[in-house]
Amino acid sequence: MTFSKVSVSSELQAKVESFVQENFSQAVGDLGELVKIPGIAWPSFDPSNLNRSADAVKNLLSATGLFDFVEIRTALKPNGEPGSPAVLARRAARNDAPHVLLYAHHDVQPPGNPELWESEPFQATLKGDRLYGRGVSDDKAGVITHVYALKSLAELAGDINLGITLFIEGEEEAGSESFSNFLADNREELAADLIIVADSGNWSIDTPALTSTLRGVVSQTFTLKTMDHALHSGMFGGPLPDAMTAMVKLLATLNDENGNVAVAGLKTVDVAELPFSDVDFREQAGLLDGVERIGTHSLLKQNWGAPAVTIIGLDAPAVATSSNTAQPQITARISMRLAPGEDPNHGLAMLREHLVKHAPFGAHIEFGHFEQGPGYFAKQGWAAELAKEILGRVWPEPAVEIGVGGSIPFISEFASVFPEAEILVTGVEDPDSRAHSPNESQHLPTLKRAIAAESMLLLAGNQMRRS
Repeated sequence: MTFSKVSVSSELQAKVESFVQENFSQAVGDLGELVKIPGIAWPSFDPSNLNRSADAVKNLLSATGLFDFVEIRTALKPNGEPGSPAVLARRAARNDAPHVLLYAHHDVQPPGNPELWESEPFQATLKGDRLYGRGVSDDKAGVITHVYALKSLAELAGDINLGITLFIEGEEEAGSESFSNFLADNREELAADLIIVADSGNWSIDTPALTSTLRGVVSQTFTLKTMDHALHSGMFGGPLPDAMTAMVKLLATLNDENGNVAVAGLKTVDVAELPFSDVDFREQAGLLDGVERIGTHSLLKQNWGAPAVTIIGLDAPAVATSSNTAQPQITARISMRLAPGEDPNHGLAMLREHLVKHAPFGAHIEFGHFEQGPGYFAKQGWAAELAKEILGRVWPEPAVEIGVGGSIPFISEFASVFPEAEILVTGVEDPDSRAHSPNESQHLPTLKRAIAAESMLLLAGNQMRRS
């Protein structure tokens, strides 16, 4: 689908930036209110907070006065359980204007160890030009970007012809299990010419970015067993292949001596290279003095185009409560990122094959829960061209295209269900946002620019007509 070309005048840009400046304090206040709600879609957390979070988002969208309906909806997970609440809002396009789908998610990661936070995780705390709190950047700032871009559209557009759908998901951080069914159940309302996913980041606080590639992911929980019961570590230690020793040896086989992933059969792809030094990486990652990076590819290829394996969970006795006991079984969870274009089914099979093949001492492996999702390659079109122009006008530096080492599997589902739609992966994060980590923060000047840029994009879309 093609549309008439438009541009955003300097006069309209000035009006947008003035509107954003006048309303930014309210936007930050609304963001702070969202941060207070610990909406975590993991089974061990109170699900009522997700309902509170969805209600808060629904109220923000209803207050814009733009939509034919604003509703909280759910869909079933593959196991038949209901998914977490999502917010869906829609207004129809008029006069042959395009229809845009704006996506973000209102659920957040668990806060983790509270001792590692320098402020309360669920209380927005302002320090300098950054706002701290769990979910403040990933992805409640994405929600606020959409809300205030819509407010700007309502204020400045006059007649609104642009079709708009808002889909604010409630379980992205828990794997989007009901996402496929939600798309199937609401396909007509979600259909769009352009999908804007506000759930990624920028190259720096001065350089905006569109995310053009994402790695795929597989996650596998497994249990290693060597005995049928625990034993005294002194009475039997020596010849005994306890499960902890076996697990440590097995996990060590996942990377070679240079730190490259040692799971056979996985691909690595070339990526666009941008200026990025070892010093930059060390600073962003917070590496301690003397700790070296791993892998033999360039930094960006290692992070964007190569597989990566991380042990993200280990069920073992805690040091504080440990005793002189040899463990009969240990459970671990592995997250493996895959190069864009790698089939996640193949990746999962290769990981399982590796674990079974390398289990030491004849240890038994039992596989448990797993997750998987495909990577993403962006389709270039009219929207990307316009977005890069606008981003470059709002930020100090021109826009770039980046890859991201993380995974957003549902983007490929969007592309599959709506193959004619162009997808823009934008975001409000920067290299120091620390999403998923303690002391997550949002750089407020970046949020202000993101709102202005999306406002200008929506206003441009409102002037377009199908051609």
